[in-house]
Amino acid sequence: MQLRGLVLLFLLLVVTFAFAGDDDGQPAPHFRAKTTSGETFNNESIKGKVVLLEFWTTWCQYCHDEEPLVEQINRELADKGLIVLAIDVAESKKTVKKYLEQHPRSYRIVLTEDTNLAAMYQANSYPIYVAIDRDGNIAGEQRGAAGERALRHLLARAGIESEEKATDSN
Repeated sequence: MQLRGLVLLFLLLVVTFAFAGDDDGQPAPHFRAKTTSGETFNNESIKGKVVLLEFWTTWCQYCHDEEPLVEQINRELADKGLIVLAIDVAESKKTVKKYLEQHPRSYRIVLTEDTNLAAMYQANSYPIYVAIDRDGNIAGEQRGAAGERALRHLLARAGIESEEKATDSN
């Protein structure tokens, strides 16, 4: 009986942390980010856009599993004003470059050394998704992989809805 209670408490904590960011509605912290292709982003340059920050690593299996999903969402919603910034956390440029040769992405990649975002969002488990709305406010945060429906819901909270219905609930 005591084990069941601990399991329920653990599940409650996981759900709470996976779907609730305590800074929702607050202005996003002042940031700077330079992509591997040389583009630069900051709070001013993203005004009027919805931004999805994805914190990831090359060794994270959940990150790898969700790459096709993030790729699909990026392609589908880029014309609606979505910017995806995938921040690799604490890995060398060489490691990331080698990984991307095997797993190319169309969305923008940022290295830890080229941004202050990983520290701001305490990126220490992966993946972490943060949605910033068109006004520059944090619309929501998701810690951990939760599948297509959860990611689309997070983006909807930021004001960018997809036309496709989410079919995958994992």
